[in-house]
Amino acid sequence: MKLLIYYCKDHKHWFYLLLVLFLMLLCLFYVYQMNVEPLLYGYLLILFFFFVFIGSDFYKYILGHQQRSSIREENIVSALSIEDMTLAGQDYHEILEKMDHARVEAIMENENQINETMDYFTMWIHQVKLPIAGMQLLLEEEQLDRKSIQSQLTRINQYTDMVLAYLRMYSKQSDFLFRDVDLDDLIRQSIRYFSTDFIARKIHLDFQPTNQSVLTDEKWLEFVIEQILSNAIKYTAGGTISVYLKEEPEQETKELVIEDNGMGISASDLARVFEKGYTGFNGRKDKKATGLGLYLCKEICRKLEHTISIESKPNAYTRVLLGLDRRRFRHE
Repeated sequence: MKLLIYYCKDHKHWFYLLLVLFLMLLCLFYVYQMNVEPLLYGYLLILFFFFVFIGSDFYKYILGHQQRSSIREENIVSALSIEDMTLAGQDYHEILEKMDHARVEAIMENENQINETMDYFTMWIHQVKLPIAGMQLLLEEEQLDRKSIQSQLTRINQYTDMVLAYLRMYSKQSDFLFRDVDLDDLIRQSIRYFSTDFIARKIHLDFQPTNQSVLTDEKWLEFVIEQILSNAIKYTAGGTISVYLKEEPEQETKELVIEDNGMGISASDLARVFEKGYTGFNGRKDKKATGLGLYLCKEICRKLEHTISIESKPNAYTRVLLGLDRRRFRHE
């Protein structure tokens, strides 16, 4: 009954039209002095077609209300099952189909992201247990080597930084803070972070100061440099790691280069090193790789508007090039 009252309010113009038709017939009856019987037939005919039309329109009105109720209750699938063959109804149906398609895609994307996060945390827990187990072994054997323990703690700290970076990358709130950063200070901080590993693995460091200032986010760029240095140390033993600035005057570009003469990367792996979760032959051999370090570096560089690329030759060298221009790479 309530729906009928609302229908009458929303479609009162039809009742006004019925009243006008009645008055017109009454005027004709008065002007032409017609018999009462034809007038009654005319009224009955008008009322018949009027109520047939109103009944059909009221049914469509009910269907529309049911669709809107289903949408209000977030039941789009139920709303799609209600058929309305009018043009407006078909347009409405297409809009609902697009809404439902977008809803399903959003749900699937959310589920995929949850699954990816769960997979990553499972892998992260496995990785972080390795250095913890290493320290437990040192304690059990009473081999309290300060350098060994420091190396294991550095690995744990790295894994922690990586998982925090992974979570922040997918956070809707950006914590990027751009300012001019002294590139050499940033590089020295990263080198000091791995000082124990350099000594333990007998790696020679060749650092050539860049004398550059770069517009970037200090915290995120430091993370990128640390990840690249970590990979260089991991796959270089008794070799050399070089850090220097590469300038291309003709192209007006400057790139920070971190190069090692370790085991290198095969051509087949090189094309996929930035893929999420891809470890390649070296990573599978090492069994400590997560396949996320370079992926995060690529994503962070993209957000910082920097570039990152890798050149490598197996058993010869690996060269990581960071394009830090961001249109404002300045010489001091």
